[in-house]
Amino acid sequence: MAKYRQVYIDFWQDGFILDLTPEEKYFYLYLMTNSKTTQCGIYELPKRIVETETGYNRETVNKLIQRFVDYGKIDYNESTREIHVINWVKFNWNQSKKVLMLIDKELRNVKHESFLKTFFTVCIDNGYSIDTLPIYNEYLNKNDSNEETKKNSKKDDEQVKPCNDGDSIPYPYPIDSPYIDPGEELRTKQQELRTNNQEPITKQQEQQQEVNALTIFWDKNGFGEDNHYAKKSLLSFENKFDFDDFDEMAFKAMNIACEANKRHIAYLLGILNNWNKQGIKNLQQLEEQASKQSYKQQDKKPHDPSMDQYTKLLG
Repeated sequence: MAKYRQVYIDFWQDGFILDLTPEEKYFYLYLMTNSKTTQCGIYELPKRIVETETGYNRETVNKLIQRFVDYGKIDYNESTREIHVINWVKFNWNQSKKVLMLIDKELRNVKHESFLKTFFTVCIDNGYSIDTLPIYNEYLNKNDSNEETKKNSKKDDEQVKPCNDGDSIPYPYPIDSPYIDPGEELRTKQQELRTNNQEPITKQQEQQQEVNALTIFWDKNGFGEDNHYAKKSLLSFENKFDFDDFDEMAFKAMNIACEANKRHIAYLLGILNNWNKQGIKNLQQLEEQASKQSYKQQDKKPHDPSMDQYTKLLG
């Protein structure tokens, strides 16, 4: 689960937000930043949790949830206690493989299946390519299978026609309601997206999105929004170190720097240099090293001071 959620400054200038009451603004902001939020915008949110975290009573919580459902901004399922912040992906979409893997994992935990269709539809309507999401393709195949079963069942029903004994009047119109295959509907939208010359994201574009994520974190967490030289230096470190995933390690280093209140490039370089010298290539190895460090401290053996901050975060 993420330790923070980004809220763009344009949020406060959005036409919808400007028309909300202070209470509604607070509640909508809560829905986007509370402790249960996920990367896909669909998550379980018991009303008891909402009461505890916002301070509202149940009546107010019910009133606000229904209000935003009426606004078309959220859906809430009472039986599964899941909420879908519909426009979440519009402002938080990321095409990197790591994020897409996380989204795929989260969507597999969604209990209310109709939320999946809404999620896929919103993604396609906003021009996001979701062909690489395994759960999306499984969803389409599942609906194809259901449609085939329905067609076969309909053929069987047609073979056994009810007789008219003369006492009943045949209904002159078909009574079967039209069936719309949700998989076919989504597939059509995807095809329209392709015909509109929406090219799939390239490796270069994916790398650029990861770079943007690093610089956004830098700007929003006090490292110096105007310090362009330092930001450029941070991005150049990728070619300097032999990490499995430089962005992952850079984010961890920046978190440690924030914890230590040492938000400058020299401190980040020191952390990354230290990990590189120890042969640490990923977060798993870093956690293992920090656990060993913690064990050594308990035995009062000499330890590496450069691991103290990370050991503290693990604790």
